[in-house]
Amino acid sequence: MGAKIQNLSQPIEIQYSNVDKKGANASCMSWDGNSTDANGKSLWITDGCQTVETNNSITCQCTHLTFFAILMSPTPANISTSDVNTLTYITSIGCGLSLFFLIVGLFMHVLVRKGKASEATKILMNLFVAMLILNLSFLTNESISNLGIKGACVAIAAVLHYGMLATFTWFFMQALHLYLSLRRICTEVKHYMLKICITGWVIPAVVVIALLASQKYNSININTNEGKAATMCWISDAGIHQGVNIGYYAVVFVFTLSVFILTVRQIVLMPKAGKAQDNSSIKSNTSTILSLFLLLGITWAFAFFSYGPLLIASYYIFTILNSFQGFFLFIYYYKSSKIIGDGKIHTQSSSTATSNTAVTSPYA
Repeated sequence: MGAKIQNLSQPIEIQYSNVDKKGANASCMSWDGNSTDANGKSLWITDGCQTVETNNSITCQCTHLTFFAILMSPTPANISTSDVNTLTYITSIGCGLSLFFLIVGLFMHVLVRKGKASEATKILMNLFVAMLILNLSFLTNESISNLGIKGACVAIAAVLHYGMLATFTWFFMQALHLYLSLRRICTEVKHYMLKICITGWVIPAVVVIALLASQKYNSININTNEGKAATMCWISDAGIHQGVNIGYYAVVFVFTLSVFILTVRQIVLMPKAGKAQDNSSIKSNTSTILSLFLLLGITWAFAFFSYGPLLIASYYIFTILNSFQGFFLFIYYYKSSKIIGDGKIHTQSSSTATSNTAVTSPYA
């Protein structure tokens, strides 16, 4: 029109229906061809426009004429860049250390202990493999994301997700085996280990394949309250991420926590069946409980406390416990048995005994 039209007494209303924000913030923006940013590019600005949201529709009320659009921006995070950098540093060290010792543990199992391994040890080794996939894919994720190759990003995101879900599933298998061992019914199940392995590896694969088919994996930004801190390949839909991952772990957590409580209860009630425990028995009990806490993956439950005043503290506790989890489990595996003399394996069961009762961890 060759004229600048602005400061209209009656705003222009532009309505957008069925807007899917996918967890982002929506803002009505107008194109300002006269102003530029530091790089000399024209700007999208909010001046002269108001954003009115009603259910799934957004109305832009603007007092001037130009090009209009709704721009999506990530929801501001409640974490600083310094905290993200510190957590990233801790995670890199923990995952790297865990990765190394998980490989060492698997190497020891294959070369020395495989022929004499119990069912509990075989399940633990499957957990080692799942955690190895998880740690390796996590450590390489950002580097692959920075390559900008979509196919590679989708692939590493799917592998990372599979490693995480497989780890959760093997926590469940650990708890299931412990429960069956306490009830002494493991040997009654035909093809027990085969069924355990199929369940532990197939269920996560089904979920990942479904998300691959739905094209839910892509590169995402990790945002802080100061802006973008990093990128990674992961589930691009925040709602899918919350529903699938937190929902999946919640089911695992309910079962593993229940088995953990039953086991701890049995350990605590043991002194009532006989004489009082001595210091060595108390120490053995404590060691067994801490081992189960890690073996059953209960440490991942700190993700449920990532809200409000506990947000930052829960991030640090979650990161330390879970990034070093592979290392902690290797220490447990190494101490639970030892090689003596001619290479035979002597198992040191983490048992606690009274005069009439003994509880032995099936993971020794």
